[in-house]
Amino acid sequence: QVQLVESGGGLVQPGGSLRLSCAASGFTFSTYYMIWVRQAPGKGPEWVSAINTGGGITRYADPGKGRFTISRDNAKNTLYLQMNSLKPEDTALHYCARAGGGWTAYDYRGQGTQVTVSS
Repeated sequence: QVQLVESGGGLVQPGGSLRLSCAASGFTFSTYYMIWVRQAPGKGPEWVSAINTGGGITRYADPGKGRFTISRDNAKNTLYLQMNSLKPEDTALHYCARAGGGWTAYDYRGQGTQVTVSS
C-alpha cells in the first residue's frame, strides 16, 4: 500500500524558511519521479516541483524558482522541499505525490502539511 506522509509545515513570517519532508513507503521509492503539489484555500491544486529518480534533475514552477529546492534521499525513502524567502502567497496545503508519468502527473499523494506565511 502506497503511503506518503508529509511533515515540516507551520506558521512562518514572510521571508522565512521551512523544510518539508515526505516519508514514502509501500513502493520502490528510488524508481519513481516525485512531485510536490500545493493547494491554497479556494483554489485548485498547483504543481510546485518535481525530481527524477536519482535526484540529479529537477523542475520548478515559476513561483518557486530561485526560492525552493527539491531533493530526495533514496536510502531513507524521503523527499524534501526546502522553501526560502517565503511569501504570503505560498500559504497552502503542501502535498508530496508519486509521479504517474512525466514531470507533472501523479497517481498517489499524501494528506499534506499546512504552510502558512503571515506576519
